[in-house]
Amino acid sequence: MLRIEPTDLHRPAHASAFVALLDHYARDPMGGGAGLTAAVKDTLPARLAEHPAFVSFLAFAADEAVGLINCFEGFSTFKARPLLNIHDIAVHAAHRGRGVGQALLAAAEDAARARGCCKLTLEVLSNNHPALAAYARAGFAPYQLDPAAGQALFLQKWL
Repeated sequence: MLRIEPTDLHRPAHASAFVALLDHYARDPMGGGAGLTAAVKDTLPARLAEHPAFVSFLAFAADEAVGLINCFEGFSTFKARPLLNIHDIAVHAAHRGRGVGQALLAAAEDAARARGCCKLTLEVLSNNHPALAAYARAGFAPYQLDPAAGQALFLQKWL
């Protein structure tokens, strides 16, 4: 039986599960292939617990944490309403293909609706075909304003 709970990083069991799942994701090729540093593992739960825009859920199969979704509230200037960006979604490799990701996406959508958000956003690597298929099943589509202008691209600059 799958259970989805809001992540409470003040609870040691949640903080531990959170770090373990995020590290598992970071070690996956689709998460960059390198685990979290010790400094990140040590500081991330406390820093995120105080971040007012942070929204997160853990998925449990029985008492085992098997999935995680991390989101941050942003704002759509075109709609003058908040939006919720899915920053991380991770399902332990041993539990993929069992609906965990869909349940986490549904929890994020429910949270976004409760906050009055106009949309959910996320980024995905173009060759992550299983994730692309899962997002399509959940109703996500590439972002474009005008087909003639093309699809939006996600860019970054490290500081």
